[in-house]
Amino acid sequence: MPLPFLSGLRVIDLGQYLPGPYAAQMLADLGAEVVKVEPPSGDPLRQMGPTDADGTTAAYKLLNAGKTVIRLNLKDEGDRGAFETLIAGADALVESYRPGVLDKLGVGHARLRALNPRLVHASLSGWGSNGPYARRAGHDLNYMAVGGGLDSSGTPDRPSISHPPVADFASAQQAALAVVAALFGRQRSGEGCFLDLSIMETVLGWQGFNLTADARGEVPRRGEALLSGGAACYRIYRTADGRFATLSALEAKFWQGFCEAVGRPDWTARQGDPLPQTALIAELDALFASRSLADWKALLDPVDCCFEALPTLAEMPDHPHIAARGQIRVTPGPEPLVETLMGLRVDGGTPPERAPLRESTAAAVLAAWR
Repeated sequence: MPLPFLSGLRVIDLGQYLPGPYAAQMLADLGAEVVKVEPPSGDPLRQMGPTDADGTTAAYKLLNAGKTVIRLNLKDEGDRGAFETLIAGADALVESYRPGVLDKLGVGHARLRALNPRLVHASLSGWGSNGPYARRAGHDLNYMAVGGGLDSSGTPDRPSISHPPVADFASAQQAALAVVAALFGRQRSGEGCFLDLSIMETVLGWQGFNLTADARGEVPRRGEALLSGGAACYRIYRTADGRFATLSALEAKFWQGFCEAVGRPDWTARQGDPLPQTALIAELDALFASRSLADWKALLDPVDCCFEALPTLAEMPDHPHIAARGQIRVTPGPEPLVETLMGLRVDGGTPPERAPLRESTAAAVLAAWR
């Protein structure tokens, strides 16, 4: 079952693709009733990528589990009227259109506020509601670029693409947090509000450390900072069998424990070598390449030194800690779905369950909301 925190609250999900729908799904996990309103052709994510036998992608099913899905043509007067009736009875709206689209459809923020002054309207767009990029197209990679999520990541010769798309998922979480905060504020004021959220600005909000360092002339080249690959104690290493291991022994006690475990106590004093630690990194590269990942696990798992093997995706569900915590739920069959539930447990409980998405009609939802 979903958690009870938002029980009784009604949320309309007008989002498409990933960020808006994921934000709305988090609200559903917390107990809200979420109705996803799609155009007659459906959310484009239904067909974006390989489809199952039913003609729908697994990604769409995963992002919209726990919701009731209806289809309305907001360009049609009758369907728009049904949508406005839903808005009048809703607590929150999450949408991810470019600024100005809802105005063209006749249901811009002014109209929504007139229909329901208590509505919390969250607009999660790529660049925000104003500024020269407001109506510019974009996807995660573009937002990561402009928001500062790429320039300091990767290797000295080029930035690296993160996967899954960081900006999309992070902005969805920020949107869900903002909606919950606004609903809490509404309890005091009695009034709803308009939340202007930007996918790019979610990433930009993390850049205070890097921007300050840059302003002081202290930014090293990409891949050469303490946390980006320049320190031997904080890197990914390849093992003899082509697998990978992570080491993040930042604190002196962890680094000392690692050095002693691998028989190189002489490395302990070199943790503070100037960055990038090219020579020391080369020595650790050679060390890790001398044994298989299984051998390294046998040696270092018992040591308190922030070592972890890098599991493959296929290995993750059976990882002893992940399996014990119960966040992954597998629906078996010829087209299995592997859900990752919200990583939240309340009073010793389990992660909140999600029902499969349910297709319905506006008439049925309106009848239930009366």
